[in-house]
Amino acid sequence: MTRFVPCSAALLALAAPAAAATADVSLAWGDALASALQAAGSVLVPLAVTALTAALARIAGPLRVLITASLVERLVRNVADYAVNAVAGAARGRTLTVPVGSLVIAGAVQRGLDAAPGWLVRAAGGIDGLGEKVFRSLPLAEEATVANTLTPALRAAWAERARHRP
Repeated sequence: MTRFVPCSAALLALAAPAAAATADVSLAWGDALASALQAAGSVLVPLAVTALTAALARIAGPLRVLITASLVERLVRNVADYAVNAVAGAARGRTLTVPVGSLVIAGAVQRGLDAAPGWLVRAAGGIDGLGEKVFRSLPLAEEATVANTLTPALRAAWAERARHRP
């Protein structure tokens, strides 16, 4: 048994520094956490950007249609108001007769062509579409129809347009 005493003393002498060394070991968990967050961020940020871009792409189409429709409505209202003020015999709030209504429509279409950007006139349906929208927005007499009010106004607008274009 005495033979194991020097061996056990040697083991204790070697184990004491090893035990003391393990007590002083510190884990760098902050560095590990920082690198893990950086790795997660490098994956999640592109995914978030992709999701945001996809959401904007889905919203852009309907939003563009909504904005264009509201701009067309505003154009129709503004050119109709302008034409009512510009044509003799027309007054806001009064019912327009067939000849006066036709002059107002022609004046409104011409004002739209002169003042509005081309893309907005095209969005309104061109000369014909803008004329139809103005026709529907005006308070016309009961005898006013497309044939006796809108058609002469559109003919006048097309003739005026041809005169201004070489």
